[in-house]
Amino acid sequence: MKGFLGSNSSGGGSSSSKGAAVDTLIGRQTEVLGDVRFSGGLHVDGKIKGSVTTLGADKSAHLSVSESGAIEGDVRVPTMTLNGTVIGDVRATEKLSLAAKARVTGNVYYKVLQMEPGAMINGQLLYEGSDQIAALTHQKPGESKTESTVLEIQDGRRAQKG
Repeated sequence: MKGFLGSNSSGGGSSSSKGAAVDTLIGRQTEVLGDVRFSGGLHVDGKIKGSVTTLGADKSAHLSVSESGAIEGDVRVPTMTLNGTVIGDVRATEKLSLAAKARVTGNVYYKVLQMEPGAMINGQLLYEGSDQIAALTHQKPGESKTESTVLEIQDGRRAQKG
């Protein structure tokens, strides 16, 4: 089932088709009650009431949720393409793509986020990449904090030190 959600259907080794193969399909008329753990590719057209996670540390695992798909529970996957609904926290450790009809009610933890106009998030966006500290401190990686200027107040006058 290569070619889902705009991936390259040639089956070649291009990066757009990597991880896009669907190994498991939850159909439109299917409702899963309970947690789902998967590896490879999982495509959801139906409903899942429970958390969705990957087996082990499978960084190539991919979850796609169509416009008719819905998940009520937390999601933790490396890569996710969402055009349906998630009620719960979403944690994409590699990449999260939100299509125009995507709806998330919960916090979104991401490393790379792609969001089309029309997608909605009712919660916080929380960045979890390796540049997190540099982004918060406005310092470049490797820049020392000790190079800053220290001011001292002596006898009511400012004396510059360092």
